[in-house]
Amino acid sequence: GLVRISRYSVRNKVQRLPIEKISQASANQRKGRCGRVSDGICIRLYDEESFNARPEFTDPEIHRTSLTSVILTMTQLKLGAVNRFPFIEAPNDKAINDGFRQLHELGALDDKRRLTEEGRQIAKLPVDPSVAKMVIEAEKNGVLAEVLIVAAVLSIQDPRDINETTMQAARVAHKPFEDERSDFLFFLNLWRFYEHQRRHLSQNKLRKLCKTNFLSYMRMKEWHELTMQLEQSLKRIGMKVGELHLYEEVRQKLPNGQQGEVKERLSDMHSIAVHRSLLAGLLGNVATRDDEKSYLGARNTKLFIHPSSSLFKRKPKWMLSAELVETTKLYARTNAAIDVRWVESLAKHLIKHSYSDPHWQKKNGQVGAYESITLYGLPIVTKRHCNYGPINPKESHKIFLRHGMVEGQLFTKAKFFVHNQALIQKIEKLEHKLRRPDFLVDEEVLYQFYDERIPKHIYSKPAFEKWVKKAEKESPQKLEALFLTEADLMKQSASGSMLHDYPDQVHLSNQMSLDVDYHFEPGKKSDGLIYHLPLSSLNTVEKEDLEWLTPGLLKEKTAFYIKSLPKLLRKQFIPAPHYADLVLAEMSADKVVSGGKKEP
Repeated sequence: GLVRISRYSVRNKVQRLPIEKISQASANQRKGRCGRVSDGICIRLYDEESFNARPEFTDPEIHRTSLTSVILTMTQLKLGAVNRFPFIEAPNDKAINDGFRQLHELGALDDKRRLTEEGRQIAKLPVDPSVAKMVIEAEKNGVLAEVLIVAAVLSIQDPRDINETTMQAARVAHKPFEDERSDFLFFLNLWRFYEHQRRHLSQNKLRKLCKTNFLSYMRMKEWHELTMQLEQSLKRIGMKVGELHLYEEVRQKLPNGQQGEVKERLSDMHSIAVHRSLLAGLLGNVATRDDEKSYLGARNTKLFIHPSSSLFKRKPKWMLSAELVETTKLYARTNAAIDVRWVESLAKHLIKHSYSDPHWQKKNGQVGAYESITLYGLPIVTKRHCNYGPINPKESHKIFLRHGMVEGQLFTKAKFFVHNQALIQKIEKLEHKLRRPDFLVDEEVLYQFYDERIPKHIYSKPAFEKWVKKAEKESPQKLEALFLTEADLMKQSASGSMLHDYPDQVHLSNQMSLDVDYHFEPGKKSDGLIYHLPLSSLNTVEKEDLEWLTPGLLKEKTAFYIKSLPKLLRKQFIPAPHYADLVLAEMSADKVVSGGKKEP
């Protein structure tokens, strides 16, 4: 009382083959078949209660399959809204919406569910829309003849005639047609073999040949007829099918590293074109290797390569599958290794972009970020560097102002910017000199200043330079408003007495004058005073001269020495800064002159 019935999963977009209990109608039909020979008694191997609990009829096929072909045909014939059409057994809204989504993925319908030009071409081909999409794409890639053959075989039952008893012998017979790159190329190789024999053998000998090679003669014939039918359909829409591309000879590599026999196969260039065309119709069947055995497919689906695939042992990083069928596991059948970079260009309307870590690129003068791209949850691109400006102009403008303008990381010759940076450096130098980082205004003040005056669409150096050049000619007052003054930049002014204690030059006891720089970075080796001493005068300078620093630094140095005293002495001089002032006051004026030591 069981049957393996085909059901399409709207959620996972796969055709399932679960084992289910048969309906009452199917059970009665089976009983009727037994009664064809003579009257008798039907014994069912399940109880009457189980029979009565089963549905009266098997679900109609329209409830168990994808509706893409139905919806496309109805849209082409302008039969109105699908959910209002008087079906005998109306499908549910979930299945209808799924059909529309798949047609949009194929480019057959636009965002408003209207038929596109490509959709009209797809509708005219007597195959599944996804297969028709492959054929349309193949014409663009120059491999229409090859893909037409593959499209036809994907539309019929597998032409190989294999069962459990003949499986091993069949694999040996089919080995010459295999291509390690793809199962699709297996069918292309098989077609070349069959067509050559068909032209030279009688029908009876062709049947025997098919049987010897474990092929179904009727399916091979159906394959040939469908290919011819598709070719005629393509002619009606203005597409001409040319000849198959010539094969190239390649010497096989054996596992032990030795050279194997020479084998003919489709060139890599044409193989790529074929698989790019197939990918256009099977974007939902892309998968990436998750571990040694399983793959991660679209919508977080876990799947496995079917043992009959030529990729079963190879297991490439990325692969494309003609169909996903669920039996004991979700198996991918008829597979090919692909380059994931093909996906981005073919699935522009389906991929999702995300951006992380937007940052200023000093060298390029623009805002960069890391881009990640996913297709149905699969990571197609991970952390690829990109220009973030056109993607998010608003955020990029803020980063441009904060890092390029405020922090001065923009390389430009704009007069106001050069002036402002020189003024900021002057105030920063004053802060280092006085060892007080409280003169320059906060970065937020500078940010607000530039934000109020620089247009919002400026987020990179090229855009900034273009705007400056235009403003110089048309509205120079806009640039004049960008010049900062000391009053704009300083929180407080520095008195003359303060500056006197921090001279830019010191005079040593040997009458030599040295330029000095100040650096305020406590805890670092560079913190303090930096003397600029000519190498030729190095031997003429006494160590004691340099230890006097400048008047402004003596208090801090004196306090440091007090704090370094032994504890018994140190506790008598608390607080240290106060006693440092007293010590300096006791020093006679003739001892300290302009930061140097005067000879007694």
